[in-house]
Amino acid sequence: MRTIRLYLAALSILLLPSFSLASGGEGLPGWWMVPGGGVTWPPSELGVKDNAPSFGGILGFKLSPTWALEMRGHFATADFDSAATGSLDLLHGEGNLTWFLTKGAFKPYFTAGAGAINASGGTSDETKFAWNGGAGFHIGLSNSVALRLDGRVVSYKVSTSLTTEESKYQPEVFAGLSFGFGGKPRDDDKDGVPNKLDKCPGTPLGARVDVNGCPVDGDGDGVPDGLDQCDGTPKGATVDAKGCPSDSDGDGVFDGLDQCASTPPSARVDSKGCPMDSDNDGVLDGLDQCENTPSGCVVNTNGCPSDADQDGVCDGNDKCADTPASARVDKSGCPIEVSQKETELLDTGMIRLQDVNFDTGKATIKPESEKVLDEVGNILARWPELRIEIGGHTDARGGDAQNQKLSDARAKAVLDYLLNKFPELRSEQFSSKGYGESLPMATNTTQLGMAKNRRVEFKVLNTEVLKREKEKRSFVPKQ
Repeated sequence: MRTIRLYLAALSILLLPSFSLASGGEGLPGWWMVPGGGVTWPPSELGVKDNAPSFGGILGFKLSPTWALEMRGHFATADFDSAATGSLDLLHGEGNLTWFLTKGAFKPYFTAGAGAINASGGTSDETKFAWNGGAGFHIGLSNSVALRLDGRVVSYKVSTSLTTEESKYQPEVFAGLSFGFGGKPRDDDKDGVPNKLDKCPGTPLGARVDVNGCPVDGDGDGVPDGLDQCDGTPKGATVDAKGCPSDSDGDGVFDGLDQCASTPPSARVDSKGCPMDSDNDGVLDGLDQCENTPSGCVVNTNGCPSDADQDGVCDGNDKCADTPASARVDKSGCPIEVSQKETELLDTGMIRLQDVNFDTGKATIKPESEKVLDEVGNILARWPELRIEIGGHTDARGGDAQNQKLSDARAKAVLDYLLNKFPELRSEQFSSKGYGESLPMATNTTQLGMAKNRRVEFKVLNTEVLKREKEKRSFVPKQ
């Protein structure tokens, strides 16, 4: 036991400095040779001195990243003690299974196996079956060279008398240089690019790299391809550790690109992530249940306009609140006064004007006629479904052809005036026609008769619509 303790102490002294030599990550080569030597302590029953130098080596073959099959052969010569002369030769061969605890440059290992030991010298020459077990360190010095240090105990039977054999223990220490062959170049970050060519050591495991060993990031989001679970992320988007963009407010525009964070749920947004309000009523599109609300209307929380007096003009735009029920109102929400001319339109399907004056022999409307035309324009604007023919009529003065041409021009002038003055009137509602002197209302032999014949008529062409509208609407009397 004293010999074993001395062996363990010596092994500790040899191995302690080796911890400072570990560096990098390195796997096992395909196979290796380890020439070297050490010291062995044969059992005292063999009649030799306390220890003997040994020489030999190891031949190893990789089975897996951490397991190997190794064959070792050692030769030692020990002098007999003073009671005998000559020396004892020990030839030891064994096959071991070795387990390397790590894959780095510094690899502690355990080894165990069996073989045979031959002891010859003096008058004896015996070969015995031997077990062995031990531990050591593999310390990488380069891609293919390493330092091996280990200690083992070999057990085999030794004759203690002429008839008795007992198992004895033979401690050994060994040191040598391991030369590896057939292994892959050292690649600490496991990116497939050897350390000596890798310009980006420490690449995260699983990341795709270029020929220089540097991570590739196709979408530029800071997460290397291979680790990025959301390739093609738009540039500028905020991503998580997996490379997937986040959208905190759930509006479909990624954080980092969203210029309006905290958008209310369901609100529609533009390409910048900002909510839209197309009708400018203060209720966002997507939440607005009444889109296209007229500008200025008071709306509720759903974006729908309120109409307290139910006149069809929303609060906020209604200039005449509290309009009586059933009253017809204009676009400002104020009750419409039914004029004599509108009554004429409803009763006869026509408005006849005899006070529209033109320059003599021309189609130029005189300024004093604009008031009466404006009154008719306001009436027609309230009846958008009617189709109206504007007819021009003259007295019998002048030739027929001249009067026909003049009446046509005057009817067209009236139509142009109304369309320019009232943009809500649609041109497709109207047509104009000159009748000249062909449809007189009175005699052309008196001044009064000729005055009646000079007229402009607004005639309803689709009288069925007028009838339907008359039945559907109620009117407030003129005040």
